Order: sequence, then structure tokens, then C-alpha cells
Amino acid sequence: MAGEIGLLLTLPGRQVFNAGADDLLQGCRQGNLSAYESLYSNHAGRMKSIGFHLLGNRAEAEDAVQETFLRVYRAVGSFEGHSGFTAWMYRILINCCYDAARKRQRQAESELVGEPAVPTSVPLRLALEKALTRIQAGHRMVFWLFEVEGFRHSEIAGILEIPEGTSRKWLFEAKRDLKRLLTEVRP
Repeated sequence: MAGEIGLLLTLPGRQVFNAGADDLLQGCRQGNLSAYESLYSNHAGRMKSIGFHLLGNRAEAEDAVQETFLRVYRAVGSFEGHSGFTAWMYRILINCCYDAARKRQRQAESELVGEPAVPTSVPLRLALEKALTRIQAGHRMVFWLFEVEGFRHSEIAGILEIPEGTSRKWLFEAKRDLKRLLTEVRP
């Protein structure tokens, strides 16, 4: 991305790497370890947060992030640039999380346990988390990426491979649904 300000990274025993987005991509394509380390340090925290949100388990989220970086390492040479490099990486993360969730679902026993009702004294955060599980997955993902992770609609569109207008619509619908779920009267 032209015009981006590079980030100077100094690693013990390693060369200094100018880590602008284009430089990182080029460094990764050349197999530069410092570029991969910089890529990891720039994105791992946010990726773990997204992974935890999708999977609900810290260990599985960390595994998904590791798998993401392995897939990026293996496929960076074939990255064509149709979307931004960052959007491409986050799309890989989401796919890794979906794979982990499907694997967990296959391994789980088929019994379904009914969800307990949320008492009125539950803190807002718990009520919000429960409400988030009740809205459509696409709406939930857009809400999370926009409101919690701070992505712009253009970035979300690239990550989820949807039009930017769809991202805006889904965010609106997610907020509407959450408002309805959080204000409904509980018995």
C-alpha cells in the first residue's frame, strides 16, 4: 500500500526490517524471517482476539492463529493481490477458525444441551455475549470486526469477501437485532 509509513523493527541478533505493508509482503515472499516476525508481532494479538471470539476458547484461538501463519507462509508466493495482503491474511484466519469449529463439532457428542435462561441480574456483558450468539453469523462477524476490532467497512468487505454495502447493512441489522434481544422482556 503506497504511502504507508514503515515501522522500524529491531530484533535481537537480527537485521532491522522496515515493515511497511509492501515491504512485509516482499520480505515474506523472499523468505525473510524478520519479515515474518514483524508480520506476526503486528497482527497476532488482533488475530487471537478474533479467533477467541469465533471459537470461544483461548487455546483453539491460538492454534488457529498459528495455523493461519503457517498457511500464509506456505501460500504467500501465490498471493495475487486481488484484495489487500492484510484482508487476505484475515480471511485465512477466519477459514482456520471455521475449520477448527467444524473439527470440534465433529468430535463432540451429538447430544444438545438446552441453554439456560439469562436471569435479569446478569451483567450487560454476559447478556450481550448471549445475544451475539443469537444473531446471524455474518451479522455477528461484521459487528465484532467493526465495533470490537476497529476494522473499517472496506477492510471487512475484503476479509469476508462481501461488498462494502453489505458490511454496512449487516452492521445495521446486527445492532437492530441486538437492541431487540437486549430489551425483550424476560419471564
